[in-house]
Amino acid sequence: MDNIFFFYDLETSGLNAREDRIMQFAGQRTTLDLEPIDEPVNVLVKMTDDALPSPGAINVTKITPQDTLRDGISEAEFVKYAMEEIFTPGTIAVGYNTVRFDDEFMRAILWRNFYDPYEWEWKDGRSRWDMLDVVRLTRALRPEGIEWPFTEDGRATNRLELITKLNGVAHEHAHDALSDVYATIAVAKLIKEKQPKLFDFLYKIRGKKDVQKIVNLENKTPFVYASGRYSSEHNKTTVAFPLTTGRNGNVLVFDLRYGLDDLRETERSRAACPSGTLQVAPAKSSCPVEHTVHDRSVSYFPIVKELCYNKCPAVAPISVLDSENGWEKIGLSKEIVEKNLQTLLAHPEFAEKMRSEYENRPEFPEAIEPEVALYEGFLNDNDRIKVAAVRNADLNKLADFHPDFHDPRLPELLLHYKGRNYPQSLSESEMESYESYRQARLKRQAPRFMAELEKLEDGFLKEELALYAQSLM
Repeated sequence: MDNIFFFYDLETSGLNAREDRIMQFAGQRTTLDLEPIDEPVNVLVKMTDDALPSPGAINVTKITPQDTLRDGISEAEFVKYAMEEIFTPGTIAVGYNTVRFDDEFMRAILWRNFYDPYEWEWKDGRSRWDMLDVVRLTRALRPEGIEWPFTEDGRATNRLELITKLNGVAHEHAHDALSDVYATIAVAKLIKEKQPKLFDFLYKIRGKKDVQKIVNLENKTPFVYASGRYSSEHNKTTVAFPLTTGRNGNVLVFDLRYGLDDLRETERSRAACPSGTLQVAPAKSSCPVEHTVHDRSVSYFPIVKELCYNKCPAVAPISVLDSENGWEKIGLSKEIVEKNLQTLLAHPEFAEKMRSEYENRPEFPEAIEPEVALYEGFLNDNDRIKVAAVRNADLNKLADFHPDFHDPRLPELLLHYKGRNYPQSLSESEMESYESYRQARLKRQAPRFMAELEKLEDGFLKEELALYAQSLM
């Protein structure tokens, strides 16, 4: 199949794909040379009646729930359109941080509307890519020809609206999905024009199998790796080493910018620091990552992290550093890398310790409702047939449709699906059950909603959101 790009972006009711909802979907299909095909897509999706939005998110996007109810389409209508008209065979879904954010929202909305949450990104020649990590590796290794932004305090930043502004790219409405799509395409064109070899290389290795040729445990070799978990001081890029197996067939990698002594020093610092207070990584650490513990910020540097093969990581052979001052650009040397690697190899017990720690670490919080349980197992073939029947059923068929699912998540998910999209199909007892679920969910979200609403300074948005919450409750 001929591949084509579909650049897309979402605006959502919050940052948590397990809790929040898609409010705007926009996209543009292009050739592999980044020339537009067809008209752009720009739709609002109705907020469901079982979710309160984050007032902070609404303050950024300026899209109110009332806007979506007035001008949007239902979730069921949207996912049908997305699967039949947008993510067609051969489509490469692309965006700016889509792999870690937007794609998660897409999986969640597909799951709760009885579509396979994965097929849109791999089946029939489909695939995905992410421009954010392409930008990171380009800035680190081949920055020439592009203007790169910094924050006011001098730290490197790759915010889309700042890159476009510095490079004379029109981006009039940041945080509007369609405007962000156009900006992403423009930045992709800029990199393809200024650094075509790197652009084409990262395009060709975006797939899982190609990444595994560079990063694998059968032939362990250091490699160049750009990740948001690494320091902006070195443009989010380091030399890493495949350490041991991670979860779900992925791999744990070790940052060779540091040695084992750096990690041990950090562990001692953590052990000596009471829970809930500010921990500080060793002074020589240059790549802190922020996490929240008891509402306080905890700093540490991710010497060991999980590389997910299917998330289009930006990796390259270490030989790429041997030209164009590559080692100097990322603040490393062959000697440091070799020294830290030999120390690591001398302690094989460390790899086993890390494997055990990651293996016992839960990947997701416990699911309290079927909507957020999509990662708790795959559907069997019989349920797949019944799931397809659900999404193809109209209002009348749904009213009398009670399939005998094997998967325990699906009966309750079906009730909620009918309640959100086809409430007229519910019987009296089903309506009572759905209302009980809905009110419990809203009650759980209400404290966060009210706390954020109090901080909102925009009087119009504050009133609109208060009225919306009142109408739901």
